[in-house]
Amino acid sequence: MLNIRLLRSYQSRILGSFSHRSFHFSSCRHVSSYSAAVEAGNKLVNPQPKKVVNDPFFLVSEEMKSLVKNIGALIGSGHPTLNRVASYYFESRGKNVRPLIVLLISKSLSEIPQEERTRISVDSSDINDQKEYRGVSSTMSFAGADPEHSITPLKILYGINPKMILNPLSKPFEQSAAVKRMDEQNGILPRQRRLAEITEIIHTSSLLHDDVIDIADSRRGRPSGNIAFTNKMSILAGDFLLARASVALSRLRNNEVTELMSTAIANLVEGEFMQLKNTVFQPKVSEVINGGEVKRVPEPTGRVPMKVPEYTLQQPVSISHEENVQAAFEYYLHKTYLKTASLMSKSARSAAVLSGCNDEMIDHCYNFGRNLGLCFQIVDDMLDYTTNEDVLGKPAGADLKLGLATAPVLFAWQIKPEIGPLIARKFSAPHDVEIARTAVVEAGGVSKTKKLAEKYRDAALEHLRCLPESDARSALEFLTNAVVTRNK
Repeated sequence: MLNIRLLRSYQSRILGSFSHRSFHFSSCRHVSSYSAAVEAGNKLVNPQPKKVVNDPFFLVSEEMKSLVKNIGALIGSGHPTLNRVASYYFESRGKNVRPLIVLLISKSLSEIPQEERTRISVDSSDINDQKEYRGVSSTMSFAGADPEHSITPLKILYGINPKMILNPLSKPFEQSAAVKRMDEQNGILPRQRRLAEITEIIHTSSLLHDDVIDIADSRRGRPSGNIAFTNKMSILAGDFLLARASVALSRLRNNEVTELMSTAIANLVEGEFMQLKNTVFQPKVSEVINGGEVKRVPEPTGRVPMKVPEYTLQQPVSISHEENVQAAFEYYLHKTYLKTASLMSKSARSAAVLSGCNDEMIDHCYNFGRNLGLCFQIVDDMLDYTTNEDVLGKPAGADLKLGLATAPVLFAWQIKPEIGPLIARKFSAPHDVEIARTAVVEAGGVSKTKKLAEKYRDAALEHLRCLPESDARSALEFLTNAVVTRNK
């Protein structure tokens, strides 16, 4: 444990606004503030005796400890190799930021009095006799409405030969009495806890797909899934995880949450397609470039009417450099929202919807997640220029090699118009990567990117502070501040 003097010194440097709260958490001597926040956050769900309540990160510790175990129960299949590939990324310790956010928001919203929960009626089958919800009558009625139980008859889910199916989703799954007591004490609804697990499954499925697309060779300090198991198995395992997440999502029995989280899955794919183009100007929508090879796309038959987005249209020749850069930033930020911030924002909003709080509070939760997600990814893009592979746990300096124009190089382009052609050809010519890196240094691209991240961090904090004051909210504030100062 850090002593009080050291802790207060550390806290004042990182948080600024947290002068009235004390935090003490386990930390290595040289660990970053972000790592400390995540590590402490992973201790946050277990309600502790009053003497340690001043450490808010203990609020959800048990939920985070049981996260991987519960996910393992959700993703099992009847094929041992598929089980191995699907569980591969869960075996290594990830950041788990997304489920942590869901759990902390859920706990923070449990402070709202029942009479102020005017948005929807809370399903009485989901409350486990928690004191915050006692006496609530539900307008929602489902047979077996617990998120652990199936909607479809089990004989349908089992299929032809149930003895050959090792599928937890086709059998009743009962949580232990200890987990149920934990939910009651924490004010986190069983559906909110399951939402946190679903969110991490969706995120992990996207990692399996991304590593194939990016031809990555490492993830979380280990060989990436595509290297360890082949591209085909990684893609199939990612698809399988999405299917398992979809089944678990349907069992939440909330149409709005299903719509939100399904849209987040679609956004991940849309963002990846935007990244493949990686430029706002796409005059040749009839061509696809893959590894330097130009492939002509078949002409549409017209049977499926499709509106062409504005950013794919031919741009006027007379466009100025400033307009060019501004359009590129808009494209970059929208891609960043789709790839990263969408899942954070929509899962945060879903947690609020499940709590039954009003529209205004739901919007604050969404905007908190949106701004935090943008901040998180912008910092990630910055770290690609400042941190080595050993610290990141994945290849560093990969963005330029992949032809990606992220915030640091866009800021450099703002000052150095001559690197525009490099961006246009996705840094594919000899020495393009080195020239772009030099331009980023000379233009102060990294420091400008950090300021952009801080802008979104501040916006996230503004929305977060509209939530009820609590230890859970303080933990989210700490985590939000630490996102900017992290080194991995």
